[in-house]
Parts: sequence; C-alpha cells; structure tokens
Amino acid sequence: MLVLAHLRNGDTYARPAAGFAIGTTTAWRYVRESVDLLAALADDVQAAALRAARLAYAILDGTLIPTDRVADQKPYYSGKHKRHGMNVQVLADPASRLVWASPALPGAVHDLTAARIVGLIDALTANGVMTFADKGYQGTGGTVRTPFKRHRHRPRLSRGQKAVNRAHARIRALGERAIATLKAWKLLSKLRCCPHRATTIVQAILVLQAIEGDRYSG
Repeated sequence: MLVLAHLRNGDTYARPAAGFAIGTTTAWRYVRESVDLLAALADDVQAAALRAARLAYAILDGTLIPTDRVADQKPYYSGKHKRHGMNVQVLADPASRLVWASPALPGAVHDLTAARIVGLIDALTANGVMTFADKGYQGTGGTVRTPFKRHRHRPRLSRGQKAVNRAHARIRALGERAIATLKAWKLLSKLRCCPHRATTIVQAILVLQAIEGDRYSG
C-alpha cells in the first residue's frame, strides 16, 4: 500500500512514512526495493512486439517524463517540449490500452531515434505489426505508417491525402489516451529523483497497470 500510494499519488517519502508510522528512510527503502522487484517483471521489447502482433494494429507515440534539472542538463532538455525530462516511447492497442513503455532516454533524443535505440521499430517490423505514428516518425519504414506531410516536392496535399490524414489522426488519438493512463500515476508528473531511475519506475508502473487492467477487463 505504501508503494502504491507513492507511485499513484506522487507523494514525497515523508508523507507515506507518516501515514504508515515508519521512518522516512525506511519508506524510501521499501519503495526502492519494491519498485526494483516490479520492474524486473516488465516485458522486454521482443515480448511486447509479440503481444502487439496479436492486435489488429498498434499506435506508437513518445512522451516526456519531466525531471528536475541536473548538472549536465543539456542532454535532458527537450526542444520540442521546452523542458527537461526523459523520453519514453509508448505502445498502445486499438482500445487505448497501454501495451508497453520503453526504457527512458534523455529528453533531447528525438522520438524516432529513441524508438530505434530501444529496438522497437525492428521488433514491430520483424513481427509484422501494423503501427500508426505521427509525423515525428516520418521515414521510419518497416510496418510503421505516418501521415502524409507537405514538403517542397509536395507543397499541397490532395483531398484524398487529407482524408487519410484525418483518419490517421483519429487512430493516433487512441495512443494519447494510453499516455494519459501512464501519466495518471502522479509520480510521473515530475520525477525528483536521479533521471537514471526513470526506466525502473516506468517499468514498475507498467507492471502495476497491467495487473489493474487484467483485474477490470472482465
């Protein structure tokens, strides 16, 4: 309960420590050990792609987990979001459910680069998973589909291309709901720990979210 309260509500260690009548250091240790154990149960990218292969299609999107500034802050600053944080790639199913969240990379890493670094693009393509993503993944190739984009050789989109983009946007909106599900765990509203802990925390939350989803799926 203490660990759930910390992750779900984003409380400091002092608050659950007071609520459970234990020391703050003890609360910190309980949370850290439990989060590490939960994270060890999370799927890797290959297992996630195999599960996604059973879907009609998947939605890929990136999100930034905000963090405090650190001494070497440049790698963590996202020009897209205008703040410091960690880049996490999120995979969702057609029902807006969270399928997988990737290891966290510094916020300055572009979404497409991040998806390639964690091996997600190769895993989805190898398993033939039809995947929809936004314009930030343009040129990905494989089984990833992105909207039509204007450029100097195509200054205007045709009516048919605009219709395709509208349908594509409706599908991608499902992925945004999955990101909202992930960020409903208030600890991710802003991490105040070492950025290198972000991956472990996200993976632990992913495991807990899967348990919650299975509990209420029927």
